[in-house]
Amino acid sequence: MSELAVITPSALTIARPQPGEYAPYYDRYVSLVQGDDILQTLDAQRRQMMLLISCREEEDGDFRYAPGKWSVKEVLGHICDAERIFAYRALRIARGDRTPLAGFEQDDYVPNGPFARSPLSDLVEEFIAVRRATISLLRNLDEEAWSRRGVASENEVSVRALAYIIAGHELHHRRILEEKYFPASR
Repeated sequence: MSELAVITPSALTIARPQPGEYAPYYDRYVSLVQGDDILQTLDAQRRQMMLLISCREEEDGDFRYAPGKWSVKEVLGHICDAERIFAYRALRIARGDRTPLAGFEQDDYVPNGPFARSPLSDLVEEFIAVRRATISLLRNLDEEAWSRRGVASENEVSVRALAYIIAGHELHHRRILEEKYFPASR
């Protein structure tokens, strides 16, 4: 049995990625993820984000904690966009595609997204759908797929690192929402 995974009667437990499996920039996200069950973490995050956002009024979605900062809707849209891109990278790499994958510039995506025009409830539903699709993709990978590496944004990355990056990225932004957008709700 490799150090990558331990097979239990009901599941495959994926070991945490090592620093060489992702660009140093992404340690800011990977280091936020606690525990060893990334699939359970991703599912728990879906519920936590839903609880944080779904009880908000529509006008809360337009709130910006400072001039020039993204609105709540834009933050949520950004999380969805980034997760789709990271999951797409995971899919291609898991399937053995060795084609280098381009980076993306978040500051170009957010202004071109329809987030400001979308009802907050629609963005919550979108997040739930994106997260469920990500979990389904990852849940159905075999052990070998988790360890595969490819190149994205000119850096080598493993599939398991991408799963942890997805979780850490969401947690990073959810903490900002909790601390700067909705501090009274804690």
